[in-house]
Amino acid sequence: MSVPTADVSRRRGIPGLRRTGVIGHICAVVIVAAAFVAVFGRVLAPLDPDQINLREPYAGTSPGHLLGLDSQGRDILSRLLVGARASLLGPLVVVVLAIAVGCALAILSAWRGGLVDSSISGVLDILFAFPGILLAVLTAAVFGPSLMTAALALSVAYTPYIARVVRSAAVSQRAQPYIASLEVQGQSSWSICLRHLVPNVLPLIVAQATIVFGYAMVDLAAVSFIGLGVQPPQTDWGLMVSGGQPGILQGYAAEALSAGICIVVVVVAFNLLGERLAARTPETR
Repeated sequence: MSVPTADVSRRRGIPGLRRTGVIGHICAVVIVAAAFVAVFGRVLAPLDPDQINLREPYAGTSPGHLLGLDSQGRDILSRLLVGARASLLGPLVVVVLAIAVGCALAILSAWRGGLVDSSISGVLDILFAFPGILLAVLTAAVFGPSLMTAALALSVAYTPYIARVVRSAAVSQRAQPYIASLEVQGQSSWSICLRHLVPNVLPLIVAQATIVFGYAMVDLAAVSFIGLGVQPPQTDWGLMVSGGQPGILQGYAAEALSAGICIVVVVVAFNLLGERLAARTPETR
């Protein structure tokens, strides 16, 4: 019995940006630019982001300080560029861990069914009861505040969301004729899942990862804002919003406003791109 390869290949591949429209292209450009800044932010920074100048707190914009100085006389633009790394690294850790664990549980649940499916679904239902922010705060209280601690906690909170969506698509693929055909040919379950089932649900996984990245970025910024994420002298955009809050009351909103705008722009870009990828994924239509 031959495998219906035409049907399999039709469902493979990641949806191209050409199918996401103009907005998708703009979002992709924003994401690439943010990633570039995250990698090369310290090189691009015009000044030392940690250099303190207490003689000029809250100095306004000038040719040498395009966004002005913060309460400690540090260059805001330099801190924005350097802070991009932690702001994007944390969500990346959340997405990688949540996707890895969530997809593994989803594929196992869909493939085995029965008691395995029921047991995994029960565990996921329990995890649904823990809000991400609350779990991150509790974890930081136990193990100490840090970016990685918050990221690990949030990855646990986001795992059931990924697993639930991927499981639904995997169950649909499990019932397709090509799976039965491959089993009749004697291919192992491991081979079928890795070579056929996973590639067919990969577009959905990519779409979900993009959306989760945006939400994780907001959560981690909130954790840093309350002082349980990135710790000084390191910085990220959430910590800059928190540090710039006193300046707002004094009429100096540049630090908090610029960091907040960076968060909003990047999060919106990820969410819009993720929604468009999801809308063009066969499993979500």
